[in-house]
Amino acid sequence: MKDAATVPEQHLREMLHDLDTAMLVTYGAGGETHARPMSIAEFADDILFFPTGLDTRKVADVRKEPRAHVVIQDGQRFVSLAGRARVLKDRALVERLWKETWKLWFPEGKDDPNLCILAFAGDEGEYWDNSGVNALKFMFKSAKAYVTGTQPRNDEAEYGKATLR
Repeated sequence: MKDAATVPEQHLREMLHDLDTAMLVTYGAGGETHARPMSIAEFADDILFFPTGLDTRKVADVRKEPRAHVVIQDGQRFVSLAGRARVLKDRALVERLWKETWKLWFPEGKDDPNLCILAFAGDEGEYWDNSGVNALKFMFKSAKAYVTGTQPRNDEAEYGKATLR
Protein backbone atom coordinates (compact mmCIF):
# COMPACT_ATOMS: atom_id res chain seq x y z
CA MET A 1 0.00 0.00 0.00
CA LYS A 2 1.31 3.47 -0.92
CA ASP A 3 1.67 6.15 1.74
CA ALA A 4 0.09 9.60 1.25
CA ALA A 5 3.29 11.08 -0.17
CA THR A 6 3.28 8.59 -3.06
CA VAL A 7 -0.35 9.14 -4.09
CA PRO A 8 -0.35 12.36 -6.16
CA GLU A 9 -3.98 13.35 -5.50
CA GLN A 10 -3.65 12.87 -1.75
CA HIS A 11 -0.30 14.64 -1.56
CA LEU A 12 -1.65 17.59 -3.55
CA ARG A 13 -4.67 17.86 -1.23
CA GLU A 14 -2.43 17.75 1.85
CA MET A 15 -0.28 20.53 0.41
CA LEU A 16 -3.35 22.68 -0.33
CA HIS A 17 -4.52 22.39 3.28
CA ASP A 18 -1.19 23.91 4.43
CA LEU A 19 -1.03 26.90 2.07
CA ASP A 20 -2.52 30.33 2.75
CA THR A 21 -1.87 32.57 -0.27
CA ALA A 22 -2.25 31.93 -4.00
CA MET A 23 -2.04 33.71 -7.32
CA LEU A 24 -5.44 33.57 -9.00
CA VAL A 25 -5.26 33.88 -12.79
CA THR A 26 -8.45 34.83 -14.66
CA TYR A 27 -9.21 35.63 -18.29
CA GLY A 28 -10.38 39.06 -19.43
CA ALA A 29 -12.96 39.80 -22.11
CA GLY A 30 -10.31 39.69 -24.85
CA GLY A 31 -8.75 36.47 -23.55
CA GLU A 32 -5.86 38.25 -21.81
CA THR A 33 -4.82 36.87 -18.43
CA HIS A 34 -4.87 38.73 -15.13
CA ALA A 35 -3.04 37.41 -12.06
CA ARG A 36 -3.27 38.64 -8.50
CA PRO A 37 -2.40 37.35 -5.03
CA MET A 38 -5.34 36.08 -3.02
CA SER A 39 -5.72 35.00 0.58
CA ILE A 40 -7.04 31.44 0.83
CA ALA A 41 -9.94 31.43 3.27
CA GLU A 42 -10.33 27.66 3.20
CA PHE A 43 -9.66 24.52 1.20
CA ALA A 44 -12.50 22.03 1.60
CA ASP A 45 -14.05 19.36 -0.63
CA ASP A 46 -11.45 20.11 -3.33
CA ILE A 47 -12.52 23.76 -3.49
CA LEU A 48 -10.39 26.80 -2.66
CA PHE A 49 -12.39 29.70 -1.20
CA PHE A 50 -11.14 33.29 -1.58
CA PRO A 51 -12.71 36.46 -0.15
CA THR A 52 -13.14 39.29 -2.63
CA GLY A 53 -15.32 42.23 -3.60
CA LEU A 54 -18.22 42.07 -6.02
CA ASP A 55 -16.90 45.21 -7.72
CA THR A 56 -13.50 43.73 -8.63
CA ARG A 57 -12.06 42.90 -12.04
CA LYS A 58 -11.58 39.25 -11.03
CA VAL A 59 -15.31 38.88 -10.35
CA ALA A 60 -16.13 40.47 -13.72
CA ASP A 61 -13.61 38.13 -15.39
CA VAL A 62 -15.05 35.02 -13.70
CA ARG A 63 -18.61 35.95 -14.62
CA LYS A 64 -17.59 36.16 -18.30
CA GLU A 65 -15.13 33.25 -18.30
CA PRO A 66 -15.14 30.85 -15.33
CA ARG A 67 -11.99 29.05 -16.51
CA ALA A 68 -9.13 30.03 -14.18
CA HIS A 69 -5.77 28.94 -12.79
CA VAL A 70 -4.29 29.02 -9.32
CA VAL A 71 -0.55 29.04 -8.70
CA ILE A 72 0.94 28.70 -5.21
CA GLN A 73 4.49 28.75 -3.91
CA ASP A 74 5.46 28.29 -0.29
CA GLY A 75 9.16 27.82 0.44
CA GLN A 76 10.13 24.71 -1.49
CA ARG A 77 6.56 23.65 -2.41
CA PHE A 78 4.87 24.69 -5.65
CA VAL A 79 1.33 24.01 -6.92
CA SER A 80 -0.34 24.78 -10.24
CA LEU A 81 -4.08 24.12 -10.67
CA ALA A 82 -6.39 24.48 -13.65
CA GLY A 83 -10.11 24.65 -13.06
CA ARG A 84 -13.17 26.86 -12.81
CA ALA A 85 -14.17 29.68 -10.50
CA ARG A 86 -17.58 30.97 -9.51
CA VAL A 87 -18.86 33.87 -7.46
CA LEU A 88 -20.79 33.03 -4.28
CA LYS A 89 -22.91 35.57 -2.41
CA ASP A 90 -23.72 33.08 0.36
CA ARG A 91 -23.94 35.06 3.63
CA ALA A 92 -23.77 31.88 5.74
CA LEU A 93 -20.52 30.93 4.00
CA VAL A 94 -19.12 34.44 4.53
CA GLU A 95 -20.08 34.19 8.21
CA ARG A 96 -18.33 30.83 8.57
CA LEU A 97 -15.15 31.88 6.72
CA TRP A 98 -14.89 35.43 8.09
CA LYS A 99 -11.51 36.58 9.40
CA GLU A 100 -11.14 39.88 11.23
CA THR A 101 -8.20 40.86 9.00
CA TRP A 102 -10.60 41.08 6.05
CA LYS A 103 -12.02 44.23 7.64
CA LEU A 104 -9.15 46.12 5.96
CA TRP A 105 -10.87 45.50 2.61
CA PHE A 106 -14.44 45.24 3.88
CA PRO A 107 -14.93 48.04 6.44
CA GLU A 108 -18.51 47.01 7.19
CA GLY A 109 -17.26 43.61 8.32
CA LYS A 110 -18.92 40.35 7.38
CA ASP A 111 -22.11 42.25 6.51
CA ASP A 112 -20.33 44.37 3.89
CA PRO A 113 -22.57 44.16 0.78
CA ASN A 114 -19.50 44.13 -1.47
CA LEU A 115 -18.02 41.01 0.18
CA CYS A 116 -18.40 37.75 -1.68
CA ILE A 117 -16.50 34.48 -1.97
CA LEU A 118 -14.77 33.17 -5.08
CA ALA A 119 -14.90 29.38 -5.13
CA PHE A 120 -12.25 27.72 -7.28
CA ALA A 121 -12.64 24.03 -8.14
CA GLY A 122 -9.51 22.54 -9.64
CA ASP A 123 -9.87 19.90 -12.32
CA GLU A 124 -6.22 18.97 -12.48
CA GLY A 125 -3.04 20.05 -10.84
CA GLU A 126 0.68 19.60 -10.65
CA TYR A 127 3.00 20.02 -7.71
CA TRP A 128 6.69 20.12 -6.98
CA ASP A 129 7.59 19.39 -3.36
CA ASN A 130 11.20 19.88 -2.31
CA SER A 131 10.44 20.21 1.39
CA GLY A 132 11.39 17.86 4.22
CA VAL A 133 13.19 14.70 3.06
CA ASN A 134 12.83 15.80 -0.56
CA ALA A 135 14.86 18.94 0.27
CA LEU A 136 17.72 16.76 1.51
CA LYS A 137 17.53 14.61 -1.63
CA PHE A 138 17.55 17.71 -3.82
CA MET A 139 20.52 19.21 -1.95
CA PHE A 140 22.45 15.94 -2.36
CA LYS A 141 21.63 15.70 -6.07
CA SER A 142 22.55 19.35 -6.57
CA ALA A 143 25.88 18.97 -4.81
CA LYS A 144 26.65 15.84 -6.83
CA ALA A 145 25.72 17.64 -10.07
CA TYR A 146 27.90 20.61 -9.16
CA VAL A 147 30.92 18.44 -8.42
CA THR A 148 30.48 16.33 -11.57
CA GLY A 149 29.59 19.28 -13.84
CA THR A 150 26.17 17.83 -14.71
CA GLN A 151 22.58 18.95 -14.11
CA PRO A 152 20.51 17.39 -11.30
CA ARG A 153 17.71 15.12 -12.51
CA ASN A 154 14.18 15.91 -11.45
CA ASP A 155 12.93 12.97 -9.43
CA GLU A 156 9.34 11.67 -9.68
CA ALA A 157 9.09 11.64 -5.86
CA GLU A 158 9.32 15.44 -5.96
CA TYR A 159 6.74 15.93 -8.72
CA GLY A 160 3.15 14.86 -9.02
CA LYS A 161 0.31 15.32 -11.46
CA ALA A 162 -3.21 14.84 -10.11
CA THR A 163 -6.78 14.88 -11.35
CA LEU A 164 -9.10 16.32 -8.73
CA ARG A 165 -12.51 15.92 -10.33
